[in-house]
Amino acid sequence: MAFLRNISALLLAMSFLTACDVARDPLRAIQDRGELRFITRNGPTTYYLGRDGEQGYEYDMAKALAKELDVRLVVEQAFTLDALFSALDRGEADIAGAGLTLTEDRATHYPATNPYAHQRPQVIYKVGERKPRNLADLRGLSIAVMSGSSHEDLLRDLAEKDEADFRWVSVPTSDPLELMFQVNTDKADLAIVDSRDFAIQQNLVPRLERAFDLSDERDIVWYLPAQAAESELLSRINSFLEERGENGFFASLEARYFAQDANISRVDSQTFVNRVRRDLRDYQQLIEIVAREQDLPWELLAAISYQESHWDPEATSRTGVRGMMMLTRATAKDLGVTNRTDPAQSLRGGARYFQDLRRRLPDDIYEPDRSWLALAAYNIGRAHLEDARILTERQGGDPHIWADVMDALPLLEDPAHYSNLRYGYARGLEAVRYVQNIRHYYNILRWQSARDKAPQPPVDVSELIPEALRDLQLRAL
Repeated sequence: MAFLRNISALLLAMSFLTACDVARDPLRAIQDRGELRFITRNGPTTYYLGRDGEQGYEYDMAKALAKELDVRLVVEQAFTLDALFSALDRGEADIAGAGLTLTEDRATHYPATNPYAHQRPQVIYKVGERKPRNLADLRGLSIAVMSGSSHEDLLRDLAEKDEADFRWVSVPTSDPLELMFQVNTDKADLAIVDSRDFAIQQNLVPRLERAFDLSDERDIVWYLPAQAAESELLSRINSFLEERGENGFFASLEARYFAQDANISRVDSQTFVNRVRRDLRDYQQLIEIVAREQDLPWELLAAISYQESHWDPEATSRTGVRGMMMLTRATAKDLGVTNRTDPAQSLRGGARYFQDLRRRLPDDIYEPDRSWLALAAYNIGRAHLEDARILTERQGGDPHIWADVMDALPLLEDPAHYSNLRYGYARGLEAVRYVQNIRHYYNILRWQSARDKAPQPPVDVSELIPEALRDLQLRAL
């Protein structure tokens, strides 16, 4: 009995402390605790583990806010949207940020910040199937929707308004890619996915396309626990969002995580994804070993070697470059490569050559621009890259930034420009496409790698207990 009384007293004390913590302004509680608890979902648009640790659009935002508040950032992941909002209800998170749309229903239960981005809910279908063009075309088709999402509410409202009989399946996930996979594997006819998620993950399922937008653009916000309404924390976050919007912080995040190359077609993406499944497994272990030796992301080395040879160690061009990394005879000799068609020698030689190009760039060029400029030099040569950087400066751009140099490179094919440069004509547009292709393939591999390393939803252990054993346990109780 004494033991039970002690437990009761402890629980009462804990509940008192929790109540006191809730009663305080959430900002004060965060500062006293020394940590900002941020709950999100795993994915390339929100939060994931990359080669250099934690990253993602939402993660970078939360990290910047935690730094401003001078506290540590603690990230938790939710595997469903219901679990994400439940964490707010239980006081286990200070902020929920996961590309969440502002809705009237959510805003009545949870204080919302000012919007920091926008997105559209889109109807996604598989190419080759009938493309729906409006709401009427959705009748009779199965639609995969994220459980607890604003898309469920939107479909319900549209069905009631138009008296339409929409059939949708609520999928208990927080990953839009799960919905896309359902369409890709014919488990559903369509899916509703937000435009940002689809833009960044379409490369993984290139057979899918947007059919039409289900509504106009909608605001993306962070949500806070109910007790944070009209709090100093909410006011501080809104000030942070306003300031970061004005200083270009969000624009830089958009460029980092959402920039797409319009020159890369759906067919290119589909071909690459197919080659990853079919051919990469034969060379991935070797690529990873060489990448570690040269301190490179293995996904980047894999992307370069795919662009060069489509992972064909016997590849030969019209100009005589050969092997997995398509080395010239002279370059191979300088690198000590005796057999250009040997995959290990070619990969090691090409990786060393790329690293050498990267080291020779000026010290004040930083990543990731340093790597993209080194890739351009790998394709077009250091001399022509320097011409392009000079031309970039003449045009008022920054020769340290890939985006600016990329604009200048095609001008190396224009006599009005190359005639005034030291090394003359070069196929600058080809170099741009070369680098952008590699960046595209690199991103696909990174996202797949991050997805493979992502934590999985907890398993209900009861489902693993055989029926007979469960009966025995029940009888024992």
